[in-house]
Amino acid sequence: MVKHIILWTLNPELSEEEKKQVKAGIKAGLESLVGKVPGLVDVKVHIDGRLVSSNADVMLDSTLESEEALKGYAVHPAHVAVANGKVRPYTVHRSCFDFEI
Repeated sequence: MVKHIILWTLNPELSEEEKKQVKAGIKAGLESLVGKVPGLVDVKVHIDGRLVSSNADVMLDSTLESEEALKGYAVHPAHVAVANGKVRPYTVHRSCFDFEI
C-alpha cells in the first residue's frame, strides 16, 4: 500500500467565498475518484478545521494499492480532469509526500 499526501496553497487573490467554493469543488472532485481509478483505495480531502499555524489550505490524504497504482492514478483521465478543472487553476503551491505503508 502507498500513501499519497498533497498539500495545496490556494491563490491568495481569491476571495474567502471563492476559496470556500474551490475547496468544496476539490473535495468533491477528488473524493469521487474512488471506484473510478483502479488501485485507488481511499481518498480524504481535508478543507475544514485548519489551524492558524497551518501554511497550506487543502490536504489530500489518499491510499493506493501500490506504486504502480499511483503512477496510473497520476495519468488516469478522471484524475487529470479533476486536477485540471478543480485544482490547478486555483492553487499556487503544491507539496507532495508519497510513501509505502
